Amino acid sequence: KNISFIVPNGKKVAIVGPTGAGKSTISRLLFKFYSTKNGNIYINETNIDKISQESLRKIIGVVPQDTVLFNETIYYNIAYGNTASTKEEVVNAAKNADIHNFISTLPDGYETIVGERGLKLSGGEKQRVAIARTILKNPKIFFFDEATSALDTSTEKEIQKNLEKISKDKTTLVIAHRLSTASNADNIIVLDKGVIIEEGNHDALMLKKGKYFEMWEKQKPI
Repeated sequence: KNISFIVPNGKKVAIVGPTGAGKSTISRLLFKFYSTKNGNIYINETNIDKISQESLRKIIGVVPQDTVLFNETIYYNIAYGNTASTKEEVVNAAKNADIHNFISTLPDGYETIVGERGLKLSGGEKQRVAIARTILKNPKIFFFDEATSALDTSTEKEIQKNLEKISKDKTTLVIAHRLSTASNADNIIVLDKGVIIEEGNHDALMLKKGKYFEMWEKQKPI
C-alpha cells in the first residue's frame, strides 16, 4: 500500500516484518509472477515491464528458504546455476560456499546423487549448494528470500557468514523473518500490513524503540 524504496547499487537492503506483512508479495512482484496494478519497479531506471522475464531472472541470483534440488549429482545441482561452467568454476563456487570440503569426504564426491529434493543432504548442506549455484550464476543482484529461516541457530550463523561473503559490495535485497539475518543491512525496511512503518539501519531502529525494537527483543537469544 503506497510503498516506495530504493536498493542502491552495491548496498544491502532488508525487508522485515511479521507474517502476512507483504514481504513475499514484494519478491513475487520483483520476479514478475504478477504485475503491479499501480506503480512501477525499475532496475537501473528501466521499468521491469519492459524487460522480458528471462532477461530479468538472468540478472537476479536467489538463495531461497527451500532450495529445489534435483535427484541428480551434487555437481549437476551446483552447475545448474550456469550450465556453461567449467568443472574448475563449479569447484571454485563450492569452495566459496564452504561445501567443497564436505563434498570431498563423500565416497562419490561431486558425483554423489542427492536424492529426491536433496533428501540425502542436511538443511545447511542444501543451502550451501544453493549458495554455490548462485555464485556460479554471478548475478547483478542478490536476493535472499528467508534464506536461513528453516535452519537451526548454529547452522544459520555459519550460512549467514557465507551469505555476507558472497554479497559484499553487491546489490542485495534480503527478505527476513529472523532479524539476525537483517541486522547488518545498510537499510532495514519494516513492513506491517502492506505498509512501511519504519526504516533505517539496525542502530537507528533500536533507538526508535518501535516495532523493530519490539521484534528484536522477542527474537534475541536468551
